[in-house]
Amino acid sequence: MKRNETLTHSAFLLAFDLRKERLANRSELGYLLRATAMAELLLEGSLADESGKARALAEPADAGTGSLRALVWEQISGSPPRTWRRWIGKDSAKAVRLVRDELAADRLIRVERHRVLFIPVERIVPRKAYLSRRLAERVGRAIRGGRPVGRMERDVRVLAALAAAARMKGVPGSSEAHQYRNRIEQLSVPVEPIATALRKSVDAHRSSSAAG
Repeated sequence: MKRNETLTHSAFLLAFDLRKERLANRSELGYLLRATAMAELLLEGSLADESGKARALAEPADAGTGSLRALVWEQISGSPPRTWRRWIGKDSAKAVRLVRDELAADRLIRVERHRVLFIPVERIVPRKAYLSRRLAERVGRAIRGGRPVGRMERDVRVLAALAAAARMKGVPGSSEAHQYRNRIEQLSVPVEPIATALRKSVDAHRSSSAAG
């Protein structure tokens, strides 16, 4: 990932099913985006883990900008410490809209809106599919192994860990968790409380959906 790319932008682009030209697991994408925003804030020292709860520390440089990071920081800093899972599930649909609009402004995606039987429908299409393909390849290599975790780029390592925790379609470990479990645990170390909370949030959402 380039220096000016954020984990949230990369996670959104990674979520595309390029064969169908649409977002996969869209109902859970907001969880992943909020988790990546919190991971960035944790790694830069703006947040800390306090016995499984998120605690605000130093204000990030982009506070007040309207970005997802800024929104997450504002919510956490204005509240007593709460669990990471609580924050992952909050305003998840808004998280998707915020990152969607940023990527559309950067002309990395195209948002198509139309109506089907008077019902508004939105379709999001990648403008540069090779970016999503490249991210998927790098995340796949990170999870399958071959290179020591300690020698990997931190952003790729964290993105791979969170994508696996979110059970993202097409990501190794989403359906073969037993095969890559140890590797994913190693990748997750820098953001372990967030990865664990994300996995539980996605699993709970799927169980609830399956139950009707």
